[in-house]
Amino acid sequence: MLFLVHHAEAVDAQIDPQRPLTSAGNTHAQRTAAAVAGRGAKPAVIWHSGKLRARQTAEAMWRACNPLAEFAAARGLQPDDPPQWIADVIIGEERDVMLVGHMPHLGRLLVLLHRDGGAAREFPLHACVALEQRNGGWT
Repeated sequence: MLFLVHHAEAVDAQIDPQRPLTSAGNTHAQRTAAAVAGRGAKPAVIWHSGKLRARQTAEAMWRACNPLAEFAAARGLQPDDPPQWIADVIIGEERDVMLVGHMPHLGRLLVLLHRDGGAAREFPLHACVALEQRNGGWT
């Protein structure tokens, strides 16, 4: 399984250039993590972009889903990174992986991985999308 997670709501860069989660964003991250865990998600690996808002969201997922998972910042998850970079990394990964990142990167990655007759997929804001690899493709 592959879990793609868009970070929760962050403060505006003019308020804090580090962009931590807002109070509402923190609450939303906790609720989303509980819901994802409640559906049985237990990733062995949780990678985030390294940006504070993504790390904070990833930490909520880590605590709720699998506190024993590998947890680290990973290259290829920045907002403007080419999605092919991380796609190349996960293609041979046999463990369940959770990627916590940003728009527009996650939307582009979803379109790259999940080709359904060329139909574009829109990534939901501040949410998690689960994909399963079947017959050489992602559903």
